[in-house]
Amino acid sequence: MGHASAPGAYRRTANRRDFSLPPPAGTLLDHMKERGKNVITVGKVDDLFAGRGVTEAIHTEGNTEGEAVIEDLARRAGEGLVFANLVDFDQQYGHRNDPTGFARALEQFDERLGPMLGRLRSDEMCLITADHGNDPTTPGTDHTREYAPLLVAGPRVRPDTDLGTRGSFADVGATLAEMFGLKRLEAGRSFLREVRR
Repeated sequence: MGHASAPGAYRRTANRRDFSLPPPAGTLLDHMKERGKNVITVGKVDDLFAGRGVTEAIHTEGNTEGEAVIEDLARRAGEGLVFANLVDFDQQYGHRNDPTGFARALEQFDERLGPMLGRLRSDEMCLITADHGNDPTTPGTDHTREYAPLLVAGPRVRPDTDLGTRGSFADVGATLAEMFGLKRLEAGRSFLREVRR
């Protein structure tokens, strides 16, 4: 029998799993897999989709391992989607109200981002966003209500493009569907033509 943690001192472990319901309708991941395209998830992403639409799932222990996996995948040949979740931003720093740790994790990611982007091939793009707000300076451990960031980079991405405040997070899925030549999704408006040169 293990010892009990003091109230408020609980820590999520790398063995954490999100047990979600299967999505109620087809997702971008489903459409990609049906078309024979690779969908590689890094972190807990496959759990969020109840494993559906995923061709390879790589679970990681934290941001450092996730960043290394993403960098390795950027060297791999083939067409497909790498869908990664760097969970430490959320579970270690945002929910734990640790702005100093959050800042360190951002700096670490920033150091690794340049080499990752340098490995992108001419037709590839990197989209960086968040699935929700999680301001580590807001009291409490719930998600917060600020807009999620959206950064797009790659060899064919037009520099200095301001995508403004998007109408929906679904715009990311719509953009990826267009990029991969899939049928249009029910929700979202693609911004591919706005960013691609």
